[in-house]
Order: sequence, then structure tokens, then C-alpha cells
Amino acid sequence: MPRRFVSERRRDPYYRAARREGLRSRAAFKLAYVDDRFRLLRGGSRVLDLGAAPGGWSIVARERVGPSGRVVAVDLRTIDPIDGVEVVRARVGDPRLAARLGAERFDVVVSDMSPRISGAYATDHGRSVALVRDALALAVRVLAEGGAFVAKVFDGDMVGDLERELAERFALVRRTKPPASREPSSEVYLVALGFRPLPEVHAPTGSLGPRAPGRAI
Repeated sequence: MPRRFVSERRRDPYYRAARREGLRSRAAFKLAYVDDRFRLLRGGSRVLDLGAAPGGWSIVARERVGPSGRVVAVDLRTIDPIDGVEVVRARVGDPRLAARLGAERFDVVVSDMSPRISGAYATDHGRSVALVRDALALAVRVLAEGGAFVAKVFDGDMVGDLERELAERFALVRRTKPPASREPSSEVYLVALGFRPLPEVHAPTGSLGPRAPGRAI
């Protein structure tokens, strides 16, 4: 690790505060800020934390939903145990993940996922947007009606499209940048409230479904 980076990190008040409070990462203060502003994490809420390693957001969520709530942390990387947090080792884009999470719906889905940085901004921006879409594809399968979705994305020309996609499924969409985000960082957080599930499509009463070939009805 470059010596300059280590020195800057040690001077970072959020890094020092995270170490002092046992939060595992400075990113914990980003979720705390979003929750303070939008009131997402209520006592008894069920929370799904995507890309959760090392666990900073899960710790904040666990503290705020209390013992009657539920927090599930998902990541391919290992997460050291956290009291009261269930850990699922999986890739967020895995189509089997929703089934592994069980039938109980979540009130809040949060994602602090970041792509592997290439150094080419257009590439990194596109990869970041793709991760949000993976998180959203899962969220619409597991969120309860009226639920909330929060995701980090690198700002750029594709973010407007993301906001429009969110607006199709949520009553309110906002973007915010927590003070704990480093000044040079392009990261912003999209906050979507009031999830609206698509209505289930049922066959008309009395319908026998598609007619089998060569069979009289």
C-alpha cells in the first residue's frame, strides 16, 4: 500500500472514527447519513445489504433495526461474523440468490458495491451502473411494497437513465452525496422510496391455458 495513501487515511476523521467505534469501514458513516436524512432503518425492519464486506453497513443496519429486525449481508468475499447478522456468500447477479434469501420480503435493500477500478472513467462508470442494475433486479424480487432501495453509483451520463428506471418502480427517487464520501470521488447514492410491485398476471377464470397440439378440447 503506498505510503502516501496510508498517511492520508490516518488523517481521515471518518477512518479514525470508524476504527474507534468498531465499524470496520468509514463507509458505515455514509449509510448512517442516508438513514438520518431519509429515515429508512426503523425498529423491526428487514434489511438486505448487498456487497456487504467487510460489514460496516451491516453493523449500522443491525444497530438501527434493533433485535426485532433482520439484517442479511451478501457478498462473495468472506465477512467476519457480526452479532445478529445473517451472512450469505453469493454473487449479487446470481439468478438463484432470491430463492436462497427465503420467502420473507425485505423493507430495505442497500448496495455499496463498487467495480474493480480500471482507471478509464467511462469503463468504471459503465461497470458501476451495471452493478446498480444487478442490485435493482434483485431488489424488485425481494422488496416488500412500500420498501426502499439505496445504491452507490459513479456519477456520469448514464445515471439519468438509472433514475428513470427507478422512477418506474418507486414513488420517489433522490440522489445524495454523504459528507463521508471523499471530495475527489465521483460516487453518489441513489435513494428510491415507496416500492411499487408490478401486479401479478393471472389467467382469466375458466381458462384452460394454451391448447396442446393435436388435442381436441
